Amino acid sequence: MTTAVCPGSFDPITLGHLDIVRRAATMFDDVVVGVAKNPGKSGLLDLETRAELVRAAVHSGAQTDPALSQVRVAVVPGLLVDFCREVGAVAVVKGLRGGGDFDAEQPMALMNRHLSGVETIFLPGDQKYAHVASSLVKDIARHGGPVDDLVPAGVTAALRAALGQPAAGS
Repeated sequence: MTTAVCPGSFDPITLGHLDIVRRAATMFDDVVVGVAKNPGKSGLLDLETRAELVRAAVHSGAQTDPALSQVRVAVVPGLLVDFCREVGAVAVVKGLRGGGDFDAEQPMALMNRHLSGVETIFLPGDQKYAHVASSLVKDIARHGGPVDDLVPAGVTAALRAALGQPAAGS
């Protein structure tokens, strides 16, 4: 059985993230979404909330897409390479929206291979999500803008709660 890890901070998870996870699940027997704390980013949602939102998105998506039924979600407690060893992953799967993403991801992929031998697979993101980034979703939500069509169900409410904003329709 081949296992892959789809890591990220998922602050918050977007439909673009979910698309990459779904596509990875068609290529590997077992996919683990690794929700990690990125020390280089200041998170809006706490780690457990992010993990729960990812679990809910995967579970909900599995109702209509059987590929997602084999996906597990776990928190990455430290180095990604240690987590990959722990779950028996042979690959890391990362989505790329464009060249800037590649520039940021390539050094990490090379370091992960250097430290553990684990390879990174880059999947080009679906063009319909090329403009969707967690940071933009948070910015839009901060200003009260609509984000429902950018994130899985339940994420907008979690963002509004974290921002101290009233729920939609309130």
